[in-house]
Amino acid sequence: MWLKPEEVLLKNALKLWVTEKCNDYFILQRRRGYGEGSGGLTGLLVGTLDTVLDSTAKVAPFRILHQTPDSQVYWNIACGASQEEITQHWEWLQQNIMRTLSVFDSSEDITSFVQGKIRGLIAEEGKVSLVQEDDPEKFREALLRFESWFCLPEKEKLVTYYSCSYWRGRVPCQGWLYLSTNFLCFYSYLLGNEVKLVVSWVEISRLEKMSSVLLTESIRVCAGGEEYVFSMFLHLQQTFLIMEQLGNYAVRRLIDKEMFPDDHILSDPLQITKRGLETHARNEAFRAFFRLPREENLLEVYESFLWVPFSHFNTLGKICVSENYMCFASQDGSHVLTVHTPPLFYRSSRALTVCLRGKRALKFSEVRDFERLAGTIRRKCGSTASPQHSVSNQDEEGVMVGQKDSSKAVSTEALMNVFHPHDAENLDPKMLKEKMKEQSWQIHFAEYGRGTSMFCTKKTRDLIVRGVPEMLRGELWMLFSGAVNDMATHPGYYTELVEASLGASSLATDEIERDLHRSLPDHPAFQSDTGISALRRVLTAYAYRNPKIGYCQAMNILTSVLLLYAKEEEAFWLLVAVCERMLPDYFNRRIIGALVDQAVFEDLIRVRLTQLTEHMTDLTFFSSVSLSWFLTLFISVLPIESAVNVVDCFFYDGIKAILQLGLATLDYNMDALLCCHDDAEAVTILNRFFDSVTNKDSPLPPTVQQASAGSNDKGTSRVDISDLIREAYEKYGDIQSEEVESMRRRNKLYVIQTLEDTTKQNVRQHFLSCYWTANSPALLHHDPSLAYLEQYQLGLSQYSLLFSLLQPWGPGTNTHSLALWAFRLIDENHDGLVNFKEFCGALDILYSGTFTEKLKFLFKLHLPPEDGVIRKSPERGRGKVDLQAYLKQWQDEIQKKEESIKDLPRINQTQFIQLSKTLYALFHGDPEEESLFRAVARVTSLLLRMEEVGRRLQENTSPSKTSTSPLQPLSPATSTTSPFQTISPPETIASPRPDPSSPCKTGSDGAPASPDGSSNPSISSSTMETEPANTPSDNTAPTSPTDMEWSFSFEQILASLLNEPVLVRFIEKPVDTENLLDRARKDQLKAQMMK
Repeated sequence: MWLKPEEVLLKNALKLWVTEKCNDYFILQRRRGYGEGSGGLTGLLVGTLDTVLDSTAKVAPFRILHQTPDSQVYWNIACGASQEEITQHWEWLQQNIMRTLSVFDSSEDITSFVQGKIRGLIAEEGKVSLVQEDDPEKFREALLRFESWFCLPEKEKLVTYYSCSYWRGRVPCQGWLYLSTNFLCFYSYLLGNEVKLVVSWVEISRLEKMSSVLLTESIRVCAGGEEYVFSMFLHLQQTFLIMEQLGNYAVRRLIDKEMFPDDHILSDPLQITKRGLETHARNEAFRAFFRLPREENLLEVYESFLWVPFSHFNTLGKICVSENYMCFASQDGSHVLTVHTPPLFYRSSRALTVCLRGKRALKFSEVRDFERLAGTIRRKCGSTASPQHSVSNQDEEGVMVGQKDSSKAVSTEALMNVFHPHDAENLDPKMLKEKMKEQSWQIHFAEYGRGTSMFCTKKTRDLIVRGVPEMLRGELWMLFSGAVNDMATHPGYYTELVEASLGASSLATDEIERDLHRSLPDHPAFQSDTGISALRRVLTAYAYRNPKIGYCQAMNILTSVLLLYAKEEEAFWLLVAVCERMLPDYFNRRIIGALVDQAVFEDLIRVRLTQLTEHMTDLTFFSSVSLSWFLTLFISVLPIESAVNVVDCFFYDGIKAILQLGLATLDYNMDALLCCHDDAEAVTILNRFFDSVTNKDSPLPPTVQQASAGSNDKGTSRVDISDLIREAYEKYGDIQSEEVESMRRRNKLYVIQTLEDTTKQNVRQHFLSCYWTANSPALLHHDPSLAYLEQYQLGLSQYSLLFSLLQPWGPGTNTHSLALWAFRLIDENHDGLVNFKEFCGALDILYSGTFTEKLKFLFKLHLPPEDGVIRKSPERGRGKVDLQAYLKQWQDEIQKKEESIKDLPRINQTQFIQLSKTLYALFHGDPEEESLFRAVARVTSLLLRMEEVGRRLQENTSPSKTSTSPLQPLSPATSTTSPFQTISPPETIASPRPDPSSPCKTGSDGAPASPDGSSNPSISSSTMETEPANTPSDNTAPTSPTDMEWSFSFEQILASLLNEPVLVRFIEKPVDTENLLDRARKDQLKAQMMK
C-alpha cells in the first residue's frame, strides 16, 4: 500500500527494522521480529510495541523508504503485509521511477518528484469514502489493520476506531476498538497473548455506560449471554454515541428492512462515516427539540444574546439555522423560539434585528461570526418565500395554513365546533372559568407572541398544566407538536392524498372500516356520518401516505380526539407528528416503541418508587397494564373530558408527560397496591381509580362527558385531573427529556433482542408441533443441554435411512452394510449416536472431498473399531453437567492434529477383499460399469503380485517357512459377485449390535447379514460385540498362517488406484447436492404418504 510520504529517522529505526534491499534512492526493509527468525523475545516485544502504539507494522511488516545520497532524511512511501506485495511496489519503482531520477540535478527535485508520484498513486487507488474521513491517511492505515486482523467480508465498511482497554476478568488488555457498519471488533497483542473479539451489532442486547470502584467510566456491552467491558477511552461520550447509532442503525436495517431512501447519510452502508453519523444524530436532535419537519437539517449554529422584552434582559443562547427556519434556545432552556426565515432584518455592529409579523422584532446582539449569519439570512430571504399564513387578527400572527383548492368533501371545522358550538352568552360558572383561561392565554400571547414565533417559557408550561381552553386547544396542539410546520411545508398535500386514496382497497382500509364505529361511540360527533366520514378520510389518507405503518389499532381512538378539536387537515398532520416523530415505532405490528417506553417506565419505577419495587419484584405486571396508557395517551382509560388535558401535556412535553402521569398514578395508589395479593386485585384498584378521575372545570355538556356514574358514589373519592397532572409535574417534573431519550436508546436493543429470541422460540415450537410430534424419532435422542449442532442425534436405524437417501452413489447391494460401517466410523465417542455435526462432516467428505480423502474414508470403513463395541448412550440432559469432562473434550479436539495417511494401519487380506467388493458395488448402474470393474481387477491383481513378490523374498531369507501358491485373482467376467473365488471372505469385522428397527438384512436363520448380503450364522447377536476382528468364522475354509500374514498399506492402494484414470474420474465426480437433497425429500414424502 502506498503511503503519504512521511519523514523517518533511519538511525532510530535501525533497532526495529532490517534492510532487505537498497539502491541509491530506495530502501526495502523488514520489521524485526517478523519473517525469518521471528520467534523469541524480540518478536514478542516488537509485536506488543506495534499494537500498543497503533503501528501499521503490526499488519504490514515491510516498508520502502526514499532517500537521496547527500541527505540524512528518509521518507516512508510504501508498506506491505507480505513479501510479494512489497516486492511489487519495489519493482514498480525500479521500472517507472529509477530511470527518471537520473535526470534531476538536485536532491530536493528528486524528493519532490517522488513525493508527487506517490501522492498521485494514492489519489488513484484511494476509495471515495476516505475523502469524507477526518484524516484519510491515518484511516487508510487503520483500514489495512482492520481488514488484516478480522478477515470480514470485503464490503464491510469501517466507520471509526478508538484506543481503549478490554477487561478479561480483572485483567485489562490494551488495544484498539474498531466499529464497522455490522460489527464491533477489538484487537490486542501483549507479549505473545493475542486477543481478538468480533461482535455483531444485531446480537447486542445491552449497551450502556457504567462506573465502578476501579473504573471511573466504561462501556458495557452484552451480547449472546456474554459481557464485554471497555474503558480508558480518550473521548468516551463520543465513542458511546457512535456505538449507539451503529447499533440502532444495524437493528433497523435488519429487523425492519429499512433502507433509509430519504437520508443520503444512511442510504448506502458503504458510505457511512463517523462524520455522517454525527451529522445525522445532530439533525435528529435538532428536529426533535424544535419539532420541525423531517426535511429540515441543522446547517449553522451561532452563539448570541437575545433581548427578552417581557423580562427586560438579554439571555445567552444559540441561534440554529436550517433550510427554512431560524430557531433560538437559551442556555438554561427557559426560552425557546422558532420562526420561519424572516422576511426583513436590520443589522448593526455585531447586532441583528429580525422583524416579524404583528409589529414584533427579535433583537440579537454579540453574535459570533456575525457576518456569516447576516449573509445566510440574506440568502434565505432572497431565495425562499415564507409560507402564507391566515391572520387571526391585525396584531397577531396566526398558525393555520390555508388549503390549496380544498376539496368540498374535506371538513374545514373541528367537530366540537359543529356539534357543541361555543355559547358566548352562557354565564355558567364553568364557562366563566373557561373564559378566564382564554383571557390568560390572550395575555400570554400579547406578552410572549403567538404562533410559531411565540416564546416557550416556564409560564407556558404552567398554563398547559392548568388546562387549555376548548377554543384554543386545536391551535396549541398544532403549535406545540410541530404539525403547523409540516402543514406549512406541504400545502394541499392532504387534499391530494384524500383524492388519491379515494376508493382504494387494501387490508388497512378493511381494518379501518371495521373500527370506525368503535371510535368514541358515545360521542354525538361519531354517531353521525359527518364524524365517521372525516375519521375515514384521515385514517385512509395516512395509510396511503405511510404503507409501512398503514393502520394500527388505537390510531382510530387517537384520531377521533384530534378531530374533535382540530380541522380535518390539521388532525391529519397531528396524526403524522404523533406516529412519525413523537411516538416512533409505536403503531406497527411489533409496537416496539411502546415496549421500549414501557421498559423506560419500569426503570423509572425502580428509581422513583422504591417501596413498590421492594413489594413487587416482578415489574412486568406494570408493562402489561400500562400498554394502553402509552398507545392511547390515557384516552382509553380516562373520560374524554379528562383525557384531553393529558393530550395537552403530551403535545407540549412529549412522552415525558405520559411517564410522569403514570408514576403519579402509581404513587397515588401506593398504599392500596402494597396491600394487593395478586395482579387481578391491582388491576381492579387502578380501574377504580381511573373511573374516579373527573374534570370539574370541563365546559362540555353532560351528554358528552364520559365520567362514570360510579365516580358520583359517596364512598368513592373524586380525583380532579388538573390536580393529578399538577402533582405529576411537582414530583416528577425534574425528569429531563434528554434522560428519557437516553433511556429509550439503552432499552431499545434489549427489547428488540427479547422479541427476536421470543420469535425464534415460537417458530421452533411451531415447527416442532407441525412436523415433529412428541413421539417423533427425531426427538428421541434430543438433548438441549448440548451445543446447538450436537443437540439432535440419530440412532443406527435413523442414520441408515438417511444414508441410503443421501449417499452420492447409486443404490447397491451393500448400502445397508456401508451405512453400518459409516455409522461405526463417525461415532467417535462410541455412544451409539451420531449428532448433526458428525453427520455433516461425513457427508462433506463424500460430497466435496478430494480423491485421497474419499478413498481414505472408504479405507477406514473396513478397519475394525478400536474396542469392537458400541457403548450404551448415557442419559443426557437429566443430571448435572460434567464441565470438566466437556473442557477436556474440547481441549482434545483443539490439540488433535490432522491424521496423516502414514498413520493409518495396514489392511489384512479379509478387509482388503471386502474393500474390493465395496468398490465393485459402488459401480452398479454406472455407464462405465464394465471399465470400472476391469480397472478394479487390474488394481487388485497388481497389489497381489506385489505382495507375492514380497512374500517370496521373505521366504528366501527364511527357508524354514513353507510357501504356498499365489492367489490368482479372477476377472469380473468369471464372477459377478467377487473377483476372488479361491478365498471365501470371513465376516470377521466386529460390528455394533444392530437396532431391531434397522433395515439391515438378515439371513434365513435370523443371523445378521454379512457386508456382501450373505448370511453369516457364525456371528450371532450374542457374540457380535466381543468377536475379535481377525477370527475366521466357522463356515470359512481354514487358512494357513502364511495366508494371514500378507497385508497392504493405504499408500500402496492409493498409488495403484491413481494409475487407473477411470477410477479417479468416478471417485472425483462432483455431486449435485441440491438435486440429491430434493430427490431425497421427494422419496421421503412418498414413503410417508404410502404409510
